[in-house]
Amino acid sequence: MRSRARVGAALRGICAATACALSLSACVDVRMPDYKRPDTPAKASWSDQKGAPVSAAATIVIDWWKGFHDPYLDTLIAKAIGGNFDIKVLAARIDVAGTQINEAKAGALPTMDLGAGADFEKITGRPLTKQYNLAAQVNWDIDIWGKVEKGVQAQKAEFHATEADWRAGYLELVANVASTYFQILQFDDQIDQQQKTLATNRQILAIYDGQRRSGLIPQTQVLRQQAEINRLTNELLELRRSRALANNALCTLIGVPAGEFQLPQGHLQERVQLPAVPEGLPAQLLARRPDVVAAEFRVLEAYDLVGQAKLAQLPTIGLTAHGGTASFALNNLLKSFTFGLMPSINIPILDPGVRAHVKVTQAQSTVAEQQYRVAVMGAFEEVENALVNLSSHKAQRVELEQEVSRLQIVADQIQSQLRLGVISQLEVFETERTLLEAQQNLLANHQLILSDTVLLYKALGGGWPSVDDVQAQVKAN
Repeated sequence: MRSRARVGAALRGICAATACALSLSACVDVRMPDYKRPDTPAKASWSDQKGAPVSAAATIVIDWWKGFHDPYLDTLIAKAIGGNFDIKVLAARIDVAGTQINEAKAGALPTMDLGAGADFEKITGRPLTKQYNLAAQVNWDIDIWGKVEKGVQAQKAEFHATEADWRAGYLELVANVASTYFQILQFDDQIDQQQKTLATNRQILAIYDGQRRSGLIPQTQVLRQQAEINRLTNELLELRRSRALANNALCTLIGVPAGEFQLPQGHLQERVQLPAVPEGLPAQLLARRPDVVAAEFRVLEAYDLVGQAKLAQLPTIGLTAHGGTASFALNNLLKSFTFGLMPSINIPILDPGVRAHVKVTQAQSTVAEQQYRVAVMGAFEEVENALVNLSSHKAQRVELEQEVSRLQIVADQIQSQLRLGVISQLEVFETERTLLEAQQNLLANHQLILSDTVLLYKALGGGWPSVDDVQAQVKAN
């Protein structure tokens, strides 16, 4: 009967505390407007696209880089996805964010403490006294307003944002591997062309030197040609240095210590084909960009944190249950037992920190909204720049191809005239040097178009594996 009376009193206390909390909550403004995506300038189409709109699924596939038709590039990208440490860090953060959701949910659950102890006391002239005790306590802060749930929703938004961060890192990695690979192959071709140019200029120098000895030209003409060879040799050394640095960067991208991997020499135009980029790319493709998606999820996270901070202004109801036993003899420890139930209410009326935290979260929410707008505007600029560069470099390619073609005709005709004895070998070398320079420019243009294509795919959001594949990678690594 006595225990029933205690339980009844506790229940009445809970009801009274709840009624008091409800009456006080009416004085606090915790209303939240419905969430909506931050407004940004609209963009219906891209300035350089004239074709009919195409769907995102038809435009970009997961392994879009295979459009370059280079198996070696495919191998490098696969190695980078499996071995790059930056992407592993991003994948591990997904796992961290997932576990933090459960941590946030734990805030709505009761906690329990269990303790046991013994007290031994000896007073002079008296026998040793012993006392044993066992106690347990359960604390439960009841989430009647949904404050914990708001925190859970905020953490879920952060989880989705970290997934988008991984996809953004994935695109960045693929783009960097492809661009670095193209650059190294371009260096190989440039080194080859530079060596040919040097050989031609050395032959010109030999002719000049013979003419000087015959008194046909002054010494200054020979010195000028020697200086030209010095310049070309310096450029060759610089190309080799740049090639080595690019190779080191590729090593880091694929997860290999710099210097431990050497990309075999190759020819860019022979290995890598220019993929077709469809016209009519819709501006809605930006919704696929991982950095924009991540920025919006962080706006949603900030929105939920504002709601959680506002709910923290409301009274909180706690329930504490405790029980225990004590005895001077260990065998009598469980013969007596005490139990207590104590409801409580905490009213943050005079806590300036709670109200200040609301303003802090509101300010942070404004920051998140502006960061989202920055991400969107930056995405617009990146796509436009990629389209402008791609279009311009393709137009330049037409002119360069015509230049090389016409210079090749000139070189062939000069060779014919040389066989007829109409012109000198010097004129042949001069023509070849001009042709080699034009071929160098065409080669550089080819690399620029390839890099522009990579950057366009990246700017439009690219393609990525499913979240299940990401989680599988986290567990595997």
